[in-house]
Amino acid sequence: MKILIVEDEALVAQRIKRFTEQIMGNKLSSIIVKTTLESAEIHISENPIDLLLLDLNLSGKNGFEILQKVTAESFHTIIISANIDKALEAFEYGVLDFVGKPFTVERLRKAFDRYNNVDKLSAYPTKYLSVKKGDKLLLIDITKIEYIKGSGVYAEIYTTDGDSLLHNKSLNNLDTILPSNFIRIHKSYLVNINYASHITNHGAGKYVLAMNNNTQVPVSRNKYKEIKNLLG
Repeated sequence: MKILIVEDEALVAQRIKRFTEQIMGNKLSSIIVKTTLESAEIHISENPIDLLLLDLNLSGKNGFEILQKVTAESFHTIIISANIDKALEAFEYGVLDFVGKPFTVERLRKAFDRYNNVDKLSAYPTKYLSVKKGDKLLLIDITKIEYIKGSGVYAEIYTTDGDSLLHNKSLNNLDTILPSNFIRIHKSYLVNINYASHITNHGAGKYVLAMNNNTQVPVSRNKYKEIKNLLG
């Protein structure tokens, strides 16, 4: 596991690093500390990471400048900040957790437990997904997303406007941060159940979920009864 810590206070950065090493043990393959947004962005552009631990106030600069960018990437982000009034906004942009300062090793361990748990544990649902499209960064309203299809290490997002956008996060990573109305109905599909119409049994273990716009999405055999019950 490759972790990047972005924190400009040396003592705090070392505390985060020490606690992370204590919690993750031999699961860690690398842990790097950067003190500025600029150096963090360069590192991210040149090196793959699995998890970003980000402070929101770096030498007076607002960490939200980078937050939209990093949540569009493949890795997860955990905020570690004294600005607890920003927690709700951070969750709305799809961070995995928000750890307030000062923090304990037990609180940081809970954040890492969230990273390792695909259940939708957050009390604050994600409201937006940041998506890269060429040189632009688009902010997609979660309520506009109809379904998401896995595409290797990426995910294809399909909106109610008929748009198709490629997200750098995998389907598994998106599943972790999306609100509970997004349901994994197949190994390759997440659907916004609010846009589901009805489910059809085609026999021989083949099930299809029809969305409100008549899009047909496959349903796995072990999810058929659950989805059928949800739709009444």
